[in-house]
Formats: sequence, structure tokens, C-alpha cells
Amino acid sequence: MPGSSTRAARRRYGFWYRLAAAIAKPPLFALTKREWGGYENFPAQGGFLTAINHNSYLDPLVYGHYQYDSGRPARFLAKAGVFNVPGVKQILTGAGQIPVYRGSADAAHAFRAAIDAVNAGECVAFYIEGTLTRDPDLWPMTGKTGAARVALTTGAPVVPVAQWGAHEIMPRYAKGGRGNRRFKPFPRHIVKVVAGPPVDLDRWRGQELTGTVLREATEAIMDAITAQLEELRGEKAPAERFDMARARSTADRKSEKEAAE
Repeated sequence: MPGSSTRAARRRYGFWYRLAAAIAKPPLFALTKREWGGYENFPAQGGFLTAINHNSYLDPLVYGHYQYDSGRPARFLAKAGVFNVPGVKQILTGAGQIPVYRGSADAAHAFRAAIDAVNAGECVAFYIEGTLTRDPDLWPMTGKTGAARVALTTGAPVVPVAQWGAHEIMPRYAKGGRGNRRFKPFPRHIVKVVAGPPVDLDRWRGQELTGTVLREATEAIMDAITAQLEELRGEKAPAERFDMARARSTADRKSEKEAAE
């Protein structure tokens, strides 16, 4: 667990980061029992990335709590729409969080901001799948290449992080109603978060950042996250990772075939 060095580092978090923690932690204490691990894999200094799996809407708060307790504050990449919520924008902006503008001329802003933050010695946290996993059993699906691009551009280490248990409180894509509740606060659930050793990306460092290089490096990161999650869950992940693009393509072909019949 974090010690005196963590407490000293926490003083550098700033007002808005500490305010966000003060708001979020009490309900998390009420909702969860926490099992944290792997802090020794976080660099004591210098910029780095964390890459995390995503299977519940509650994940960012749970992981934020874990990261806060590490003594190394993280800058999260969050959908730009979240920054439009009254009261939330000021906290997120003040805490240095990074808006992601998808499908717009500002889409590269998050990439540049992440690189600047890492080069300034900060931690940047990536939900590398880009959204909640669509895997039927909540295993990590194929990842986006942004984390690999930032890591290979900056030379910074990537620490894989697995989390498990938040989905028991806020199930993924629950529709509400009897038997499919969106929020299950009781009984208190155990949430587990553990970080593994930095991913070995030496094979791709110094190479041109082609699509192939970025996809291969991303797969290495996803493999490391999945291995951490296997340990948390005590079971083996599927041999083939769920691919949302492939699933959509298959669904489209099926729809076209049914329409033609």
C-alpha cells in the first residue's frame, strides 16, 4: 500500500483534483470493498501511461480512486461531451483531464495533449478499448492504437492495469427494470484493481509508426491487460479477442442477406 512518499506526492495534486477525490471517494467507500495491487509497477518519477480494461460505467471512478491512492495523479482522456455537463466541466478542466473530440477537426487535440503531459513527467490513463467492452463475458476486446502511438512517440513505459467487480454494481448496458437493474448498490461488492509490469515495447521503438507497427504494439498491450485480468478472475480468456469492427461487419452482411431474401 502507498506510504509516506504517496502522501507527499498527493500534495501535488492541486485543488481541483483533490476536490474531485473528496466528492467521489465517500460514495465509493459506501459501495465497495477494495483490493488494490501492483503499485510497485508505477514509476516513481517521469512520465508514463496506464492502459486499462473497461466493463462498467463505474470503472472511471473506481480506477480514479485506485490511481489517486498510488500517489501518481493521472490525466484521463474523457469524451468531450462530459465536459459540457454543468459543474463537471470546471472540475475536469481544473484537474487537467483531456477532452477527446471524436470525428472533428479537434480530434488530434487529445493525442497532442497526452504527449505533452507524458513529456512533462505526468501519467496519462487510457481506456484502450475506447468504450465498454462488447465481449459477451466482459473480457477485453481489441484495442485502439492511441496508447501505443503516445508510448512509441514519447518512449514512455505503458503499465497494464486490470479491474474487475464494478460491473456488479453498474452492469454494462443494463436496460433497467426487474432483473436487469442499472444500479445494484447492495450488498457491497469487492472491486479489484491491479497493475502489472510495464509492457515490453522495445521491438517497435524507433520504427516508423505505420498501421502495422501500431496494431502490433497495441496487441502486446492488450495481451498484458488480459493476462492481469485472468489472474483477477481466476480463469482463462478466450483464445480470440472480440473485434467490434468485425462483429459489425458480420451483422451488416447478415442484414443485407436477410433483406435480399
